[in-house]
Amino acid sequence: MSDSFRSILQTVVPDDGTRDSLISSVIPFLLGSVAEIAKALRESHHVATMGTANSFGDNQLNVDVEAEKLIRKAISRCPFILTASSEEDPVERAVRDKSGTGQYCVAFDPLDGSSIIPANWTVGTILSIWDGPSALGQVPAQRQVAAILGVYGPRTTAVVAVRIPETGRRTCFEVALDDKGWIMTKWRVTRPTLTLLSSNSTGASYFSPANLRAAAQDPRYMSLVTSYIARQYTLRYAGGLVPDVVHMLVQGKGVYLSPVTAQSKAKLRRLYELCPLALVVECAGGEAVDPSDGRRVLETVVTSCDERSGVVFGSGEEVRAAVGVLMGKE
Repeated sequence: MSDSFRSILQTVVPDDGTRDSLISSVIPFLLGSVAEIAKALRESHHVATMGTANSFGDNQLNVDVEAEKLIRKAISRCPFILTASSEEDPVERAVRDKSGTGQYCVAFDPLDGSSIIPANWTVGTILSIWDGPSALGQVPAQRQVAAILGVYGPRTTAVVAVRIPETGRRTCFEVALDDKGWIMTKWRVTRPTLTLLSSNSTGASYFSPANLRAAAQDPRYMSLVTSYIARQYTLRYAGGLVPDVVHMLVQGKGVYLSPVTAQSKAKLRRLYELCPLALVVECAGGEAVDPSDGRRVLETVVTSCDERSGVVFGSGEEVRAAVGVLMGKE
């Protein structure tokens, strides 16, 4: 980890040393797994189904399985992680004896957007870090302390967000992996601050309409999409949650929408996708809201590994306006 990387993290952790392991061990080990996944993807020229499914019934690709293994390996080497669960193995399992030095639980989606890998599109990894041995039964705003989004495209980058509940300090920044002769060992800070700006700021406005089939069933969603087109917003939708949200963060504005209907049900899992993305967006100054009831994503207790819901991410004004339309208030 570079000195600039470490210095950013040191601005948000308490001075009493209670969070030192987050900087010295947990985040570096997890970023190490992102580097290993990047290398594995570059060498995986044949992407195919394994003939197996995870516990949710989703078909597994060979790259899904490999990414899972690499993250599990990194977690097993970190003495400060107590338990872990993933979208491929959605059960919180002890990494080591809970009486040890462990401090955190990790929940992760090893390869988000793997269905678009055959087209060689950008995909990502989603990792979240929670206080204590379990993320279940917890209020995310109080117990989720960090999230990492690995981004595998022409470059390998990662967005790191940290918010310490006891101090309220937060940060959101981007790092890039230096690739020297295929030896991927060093991350350097490329954007020390990622901030979602007001929708009134200059430049193009962006929208990413996920679960677009729902627009055929919900006239409110259809009217919202139509209004973005009429106002000449720029469409940016890759079909992968990580690249779509990271594009918004890099541009500094925009809105990502994934409402649901009775026919087009929620696909995004709160533990592995929505909560970590919500932390990232909020640490960048944006908002993350459930369009069905208008509540912050991070206010709702996570009750199960398969809990799902819709979401609207983005700049505050954009999110509030979109949720108002989707809830029939505007």
